[in-house]
Amino acid sequence: MNPVVRGVLYVSVWVVLWGTVASLIDWVLLTGEVYGTGSLGQAFTFIAYGAASAVLAVRLSGRFLNQDQE
Repeated sequence: MNPVVRGVLYVSVWVVLWGTVASLIDWVLLTGEVYGTGSLGQAFTFIAYGAASAVLAVRLSGRFLNQDQE
């Protein structure tokens, strides 16, 4: 697979994972009335999960992006 395509797919998968996980956690916190829509708590939830996803993506990138070309 082309390294550029592999990189784009890798980043795209991480963005989808981040959005899905953060949205599910946000939904749980909103329905539990931990915070309200548009609050700083909601922003922090997405920022924290974004940072965690970025760290995991960088740490795991070597396994997926440095494969020998076929």
